[in-house]
Amino acid sequence: MVESAWEPSSEMRNHMAAGWFYSPEQIARYFGTRFTSLKPPKTKLRNPIHVLKDLDRHQWLMFSVGFLGWTWDSFDFFTVALCVTEIAAEFETTNSAVSWGITITLMLRFVGALIFGSLSDRYGRKWTMITNLFLFIIFELASGFAQSLPQFIGVRALYGISMGGLYGPAAATALEDLPYDARGLLSGLYQQGYAVGFILATIFYRALVPTTTHGWRSLFWFGAAPPVLIIAYRWWLPETNASQVMKAERESAMAQGSDITTVMSAKAWLRDVKLSLKENWFLFMYLIVLMTGFNSCSHGSQDLYPTFLKNQVELGPTEVTVINVVGQVGSVIGSTTIGYTSTFFGRRLSMISCCVAGAAVLPAYTIPRSTKLAASAFFLQFFVGGVWGPIPIYLTELSPPALRTTAVGVTYQLGNLASSASATIQATIGERFPLPPKDGVHRYDYGKVIAVFMAAVWVYMLIFLLLGPEMSQEERDEYAAEADDIERMRKEGVSLSDIGANKAKMAALGDESPRPVTSEKPIDVEHVE
Repeated sequence: MVESAWEPSSEMRNHMAAGWFYSPEQIARYFGTRFTSLKPPKTKLRNPIHVLKDLDRHQWLMFSVGFLGWTWDSFDFFTVALCVTEIAAEFETTNSAVSWGITITLMLRFVGALIFGSLSDRYGRKWTMITNLFLFIIFELASGFAQSLPQFIGVRALYGISMGGLYGPAAATALEDLPYDARGLLSGLYQQGYAVGFILATIFYRALVPTTTHGWRSLFWFGAAPPVLIIAYRWWLPETNASQVMKAERESAMAQGSDITTVMSAKAWLRDVKLSLKENWFLFMYLIVLMTGFNSCSHGSQDLYPTFLKNQVELGPTEVTVINVVGQVGSVIGSTTIGYTSTFFGRRLSMISCCVAGAAVLPAYTIPRSTKLAASAFFLQFFVGGVWGPIPIYLTELSPPALRTTAVGVTYQLGNLASSASATIQATIGERFPLPPKDGVHRYDYGKVIAVFMAAVWVYMLIFLLLGPEMSQEERDEYAAEADDIERMRKEGVSLSDIGANKAKMAALGDESPRPVTSEKPIDVEHVE
């Protein structure tokens, strides 16, 4: 029995003793163990090179295609942010009017996460991801051909749905077949596909927009090309092993010896969804509140920072670009590093440490008035990326298996929606702190606003991480052992469907750990070696 309201199993699942909620005894025990639960796991610190050597070809391929999908998702999103002034000039409107193309995308991302997350949990990760990538092609091309601002805003609204729908399936594709020790490290690297997408968008903006006849439209048309290659790559790869085992387990539990039909499969999935929602509704609310803080951390430290550099520090476009790119490089390194250490020092403890260190760096991020801010940006974004590093695997570990991609995608995107006004809030408050104008341009003390806003966000995140749940040592051991057992049985020639059926049998007997089974079937053809 763990020390909290969460009971041990092969996944971290809720147990509400009062039926609809936790009992008073559970609540008291849970809050009484929030500090002791930060004790690092007993997992021995391993050389990251040795950790990565544990991956086989299939696992590397699945991670790489998930990472590429999320990276290009980010690229397509930032094409609007980078071209606001050019789009406004062509459509003869204001920058704020064009920025609705960003806002509407953020607002509708959770709709895509709900729709495509549910489809991914029901039918698998592969075709859901391919569908989203195909929609990227259509909407990027359509964005480049838009003839008016309303057309452009409408296309970006549809793009927001497809963008929100990709995060969950891509994260599951990248992470759920990995060995346990590699999940933290590659979770951090996966999350920074977002930063890599921003860097690529910045590079191609500079290469295409000022130099081509069609200007900003050429960037959108270019953005439609790489998804064709990613689709071909994903088409060639199989469904994830974890998804196939989960599907077989669910259907075997429902079939009870009879043949499995489509209707039976749907009923099995709906049964699991209903049970997962009943047992985890409060956990989902917590994750949305937590992800609001995390997304506020990203938006609060990044969205208004270029304006601060140009308006208050008075740097030129090249210096602003360099500082932003240096910051994103720091984010990639921090995310990968802290994601790796979280496996051995604990998810929450690693993220809380980043909150403390990030707050300490804040003065250096906003006080200097020169290009020395590049160093400050690197270290501040190192901790912003670092606190994000364990998030994909942390959300995956907390989410019930039947709703894994839905829960990961929806909680992430609803948190993004709640924080989407961060830049507007900062800009509005900044106008209360005017500076002497220069060359007729109004100037504001955005540095002060960013510092105060980020200090509040770091404290917010620290509090909710401290109060939040995490896998116990027993759950980590069971989680790792199950992943290892599934991979061992698969390599011994047991099909994934037989492994799932065996898990269903063991669960019916009260033991959810997989057991060796024999099969004359060859290694599952859906797995690439």
